[in-house]
Amino acid sequence: MKVERIEDLPLTKEQSLEYAGIVVEQKLGGRALKIRYMGGGSFGRAVSVQCKDGQKLVVKFLRAKGMMEKEAHDLKLLAKYSTIRIPEVLFTRLGDDKIPVDCYGMEQIEGKSALFALGMLLLGKKRRKEFAEKVTAALHAVHSNKNNKFGDTMNADCDSWLDYYRPFAAEVLRKAEEYFAAGKLEEKIIFAMRAAWNKFDVIFSEEVKDACLIHGDLNVGNIMVGKGYKITGFIDPLNSAYADREYDLFQFDNLTGKRFFLRETYIEKYGASRYCMQKLAFYGLWNEVYCYIKSGVLVGLIMNPLVKNMNERLKEL
Repeated sequence: MKVERIEDLPLTKEQSLEYAGIVVEQKLGGRALKIRYMGGGSFGRAVSVQCKDGQKLVVKFLRAKGMMEKEAHDLKLLAKYSTIRIPEVLFTRLGDDKIPVDCYGMEQIEGKSALFALGMLLLGKKRRKEFAEKVTAALHAVHSNKNNKFGDTMNADCDSWLDYYRPFAAEVLRKAEEYFAAGKLEEKIIFAMRAAWNKFDVIFSEEVKDACLIHGDLNVGNIMVGKGYKITGFIDPLNSAYADREYDLFQFDNLTGKRFFLRETYIEKYGASRYCMQKLAFYGLWNEVYCYIKSGVLVGLIMNPLVKNMNERLKEL
């Protein structure tokens, strides 16, 4: 994973809607009946399209080079192993003079993100635990796909997890130090990172034996639910890799995930390393700083709990 600011290509909501209709006609040979903007993050824009023949799909535009190939590849790979539906990739399209950004089309998963299904927060403990059981079973099925090398799903070439992760973590810290020196990163963040780095060899002292396929971003925001809060799919993998399976677990505590016992359920069912909680704190903090470096957007509501958690977990060592 490159640790650098990504130059995002300009793309407005209105352009996304216009381009989606053009792309669907080009790739599927039919006109769109309804086109609706779904939203977007730092580098993506998603548009829902309903065709005249009734087909529903999502066209996702990527405002950074190289992201489309990676996302499409990982969706196809994850779909082979997940017991919960992953959207099928229908087509890919590289940017050109007419549409200057890459995009791909995928089937539309029915329902809404579990993050925005607010009624789920009011479910009884039994229902919330049933939700966790299904999510963790599906993720473990993904983790059961193992590789003989660690690294990116498109180019895994490292003999050990730390051969892959340590250089990445070191580079994130180096960049964070630059941002701190420039007054662009808060003192409390860099202090927590320095303290954690000093304990790196302890936190990661237990060897990761298996290079497991990971989703990379499975939080409640990327779990889709339909009627009766039934799980309908997993979406939006990010930086999927053959990795330490615990690298997938820190996302379970993000957003409203703790309400559903996701991380606890996975560990209870499938076990954990000795310093799992310290590793998850480290993974979470480093990931958020990495995302800040890439996008330039720092969200205190997410970052502050990660810093606090890192400091608390270090005290347990």
